[in-house]
Amino acid sequence: MYLLKHPIHWICDILPYLILAVTLMSCTQENYNDSEFVAGETFTDSNIQLYLIDTLSVETSTMKFDSIITSESTRILVGMYQDSVFGTVSASSYMQLVPSTYTIGADAQFDSIVLIAGFDEYYYNDTLQKNAIEIKQINERLKPANGDDFYNTSTIKVNNENLGALEYYPRPISGDSIRIKLLDQYGADMFTQLQENNIVNADEFIDRYNGIAMLPQGNENEAVIGFTKSTERTYVRLYYSTPSSEELIQEYLDIQLNTFTTPIPFFNQITSSNPITPLQTLTNSKVNLASSESNNQSYIQSGIGIAMRVQFPNMSTLYDIPGNGTILDGVLKIKPTPLSYNDELKLSDSLAVYIVDHNNVLTEQLSVSGTGIYAILNKENQEFNEIYYELPLAYYLEELQVKSRDKDDALILLPIDYNSTIDRFVLNANGNENNETILELTYAIYDEEE
Repeated sequence: MYLLKHPIHWICDILPYLILAVTLMSCTQENYNDSEFVAGETFTDSNIQLYLIDTLSVETSTMKFDSIITSESTRILVGMYQDSVFGTVSASSYMQLVPSTYTIGADAQFDSIVLIAGFDEYYYNDTLQKNAIEIKQINERLKPANGDDFYNTSTIKVNNENLGALEYYPRPISGDSIRIKLLDQYGADMFTQLQENNIVNADEFIDRYNGIAMLPQGNENEAVIGFTKSTERTYVRLYYSTPSSEELIQEYLDIQLNTFTTPIPFFNQITSSNPITPLQTLTNSKVNLASSESNNQSYIQSGIGIAMRVQFPNMSTLYDIPGNGTILDGVLKIKPTPLSYNDELKLSDSLAVYIVDHNNVLTEQLSVSGTGIYAILNKENQEFNEIYYELPLAYYLEELQVKSRDKDDALILLPIDYNSTIDRFVLNANGNENNETILELTYAIYDEEE
C-alpha cells in the first residue's frame, strides 16, 4: 500500500480535506462529506499526520437481480432496440382499465374507439427511427401469480389478434401523445354492454375486459419510449353520438388505468436477450461477474436489474499504520468507458447506491443520518474526456474499518428510477490502468502527547 505522508506543518495547505470542528494553527476549515467525526482535545493536542491513500484494493464486479418489481414503475415503457453490449432490449406494458362512468343513453350510437397515450418525455436510443406498437387484449385476469407485485419477468396471456397498431416517429419531447384506432368490433361490444346495462360496475367490466397490452412490433432499431400513467393523458376513449332535434351530438366515455385497486394492476415487462458473453453468465442473483472476467469493466442496466458491485476487502490494513487514526474523507471515482455512451445512450447525472449482503440481497439504501448518498457525474473536465462518477464514502468506510458493518456487505450502483427506465452503463473497473475505479482516502493519524 503506497502512502503519501503529510506532516503537521503542511496542514494549512490541505485543510479543506479535514472534517474538524475546531481551528488549527489559525487556519479556517469547513465540514466535508458529512462526516460525523469531531476533533476533540486529544486530537488537537496530538502530533497529527495526514495520509492521502489511493492504492487500497477495490473489488469490482457485476451482478443481476433475478427480477425487479415493475408494477410500481412511474411510467409506461414500450419499444425495442439493439444494444452492442446488452443485446436486444424490449419493453412492453400491461394494464387494467375501468370506465369513468357506466351509463350510455339508450338512443346513442357507437362511432369509434381509440387509445390515446401521452408522452412523459422519457426515451432511450434513436428517436429518428420509426417505431411500431401493437395493442392486444389481455385474456386472463391481470393478477400477480404470487403476492401483490408484478416483475420485469412477469408474463400475461394476450390474444393473437391485434386490437390496433401504429407506426410512428416518436416525438417524446416536442410531441404530446400518440393516437391508435382500435377495432370497431371491440368498441361496439363494449358500447353495447354498457348501454344495455349488462355492465354496471368495475368488477363486471374487468370480468369481460381484462385489460390491454402495448407491445413493440419487433423492429430492433427502434427506441424505447415512455408514456405517462396519468389518467388525464393516457386512456381509451369510446366515441358515440346522441341525436338531437337538429343533428347528432358526438360524446365520449373514457376508460382509464384502474387506480382504484391497490396495488394498481399494471406492470412493464422488460427483457434483454443475447448480450455479450460475460453477461450471459449472470444466471442468478448470487453470481458475481468479476471485472477481470468481463473486459475489465462493470455494467449497469436498469429495468433488467444489472448492477455494478463494489467491495473494499482491505480496510483493516489501515491499522498497519502506527498510531491512532480516523478516516477524514473517502471518495470512489468510477469512469464510464469511452465510446460506450452518446446522445441516445445517455449517462445519468447521478446513480443511487444500495447495500447488499453476501447473497446480493438488497438490505438498504446507502445513507447518512437518513439522507441518501449518490454517485454524482463530475463533468468539470468533459472537454478532455475526463468525466467520472464521484461517490463520497467516508462514513461507510469508517464503519467497515471499525467493523460495525459486515465486511461481506457490498455496494451496488443503479439508476435512481431503475424500475422505470432501461438506462445502461459500461464502466471502467479493475485492470484499466490509469482509468480504473479508484478509492481516494484522506486518513489522519494522531498520537497523544506525553
